[in-house]
Amino acid sequence: MELNYYSDMAVRLVNTERPERGEDSLTTVESVRELFGPLQQMARRATEADVTRLRAVRTRLRAVFGAASEGDEVRAVDLLNSLLMEFPTSPQISGHEFLDEEGRPRWHMHLADYAPNATAGYAATACMGLAFHLTDLGVERLGVCQADPCRNAYLDTSTNRSRRYCSDRCATRANVAAYRARKRLESAAEAERGRTRDSGRTRTSGRTAPSTQPATDDTLG
Repeated sequence: MELNYYSDMAVRLVNTERPERGEDSLTTVESVRELFGPLQQMARRATEADVTRLRAVRTRLRAVFGAASEGDEVRAVDLLNSLLMEFPTSPQISGHEFLDEEGRPRWHMHLADYAPNATAGYAATACMGLAFHLTDLGVERLGVCQADPCRNAYLDTSTNRSRRYCSDRCATRANVAAYRARKRLESAAEAERGRTRDSGRTRTSGRTAPSTQPATDDTLG
């Protein structure tokens, strides 16, 4: 497996919860095992206890993404370092389960095959992948979606470091919301200008026009 896949494991774990919506999909052993994807050797070790353990790791990983999104690089690194110390890796070269067309192993890195439990294995792998992503591309590449009320975590792989949303769907929704907000402001401004014009016309029409009648003997005294 490649290290960019390992970093995505951190994103997948964080996004099992949507705190702004009160949603949590990490509730069963089956949901824990789904997180591991092709790392089934590790997934098979999951137990009910890993639901609670992984939720705790999830909270700490969300804090890493949150600090990075807020521009607090030092805090993001410190939080990630504390996870790396608690969940160390035991890297090994593997390839027996991935063979090429000629039956030869496709060598790749396994980071935590001998962790004491499924959570430790997942956390060690995800955090190491995230650490490589952070040091290679920069802390600012860790983001939190700006589309309300999403707040999903994401890894920015754009060439100009401009990503602000976790998906095209959220980007579209945010752009539509911003467009509608601009239209409401424009409509309100136009309505205010209309009221101002109407008020001006009312004041003008309410003034007494000067008399244009010729003077009479009475007015002349």
